Amino acid sequence: MSTMGNEASYPAEMCSHFDNDEIKRLGRRFKKLDLDKSGSLSVEEFMSLPELRHNPLVRRVIDVFDTDGDGEVDFKEFILGTSQFSVKGDEEQKLRFAFSIYDMDKDGYISNGELFQVLKMMVGNNLTDWQLQQLVLIV
Repeated sequence: MSTMGNEASYPAEMCSHFDNDEIKRLGRRFKKLDLDKSGSLSVEEFMSLPELRHNPLVRRVIDVFDTDGDGEVDFKEFILGTSQFSVKGDEEQKLRFAFSIYDMDKDGYISNGELFQVLKMMVGNNLTDWQLQQLVLIV
């Protein structure tokens, strides 16, 4: 299997949520995003998308997509990650994905500290740390 975003390199079966045509479209999108033609997407390349540029959780989403932890998202990770947003995806997978956004240390639990960090990403400076901590304590 190629890591260069060659949509023909990955059979549709690798992700049951996408058919061959959808994988080809995603392959073309991946190639457009891969500005340096490295075969993987960096945070900066993801941020070149206007719709992601101002999303406070985009870095967490990229971290979750990046299953091998190398700091970039290859085509397989891109397909598997984007499949989490497919309308064809099952609810349990979507819930696991959402959980993984908060479970920053991947220990299977969401600590108060992790909840605080993700909430801080989402609200920025709109709430003080004290206000955020109060929200975390309520949960």
